[in-house]
Amino acid sequence: MEKTIRTESVDEFFDALMQLKCKEEFYNFFEDVCTTNEVVSIAQRLEVAKMLFEEKTYIEIAKKTGASTATISRVNRSLNYGNGSYEVLFERLGIKKDKEN
Repeated sequence: MEKTIRTESVDEFFDALMQLKCKEEFYNFFEDVCTTNEVVSIAQRLEVAKMLFEEKTYIEIAKKTGASTATISRVNRSLNYGNGSYEVLFERLGIKKDKEN
């Protein structure tokens, strides 16, 4: 059976996250729930995705973010073959591909 994140406990976790009202509450919650490295790794993946979306090269991304080429490649697969969540976020944040700027 394929492993999935779609479970009752993950639903409850996401419901809890939607109750947080400001950035300070997010900081407090994630400092309690995750290690610093876990939060920084997730933030790094988002930064990598943004740079890939902006059509930066792997070398530029690795240099700026410190991400490994394996991480960059994994994020690139998510951008190309994932659920489209990065694009939804980028649109809501007003982030556009360099060609469109």
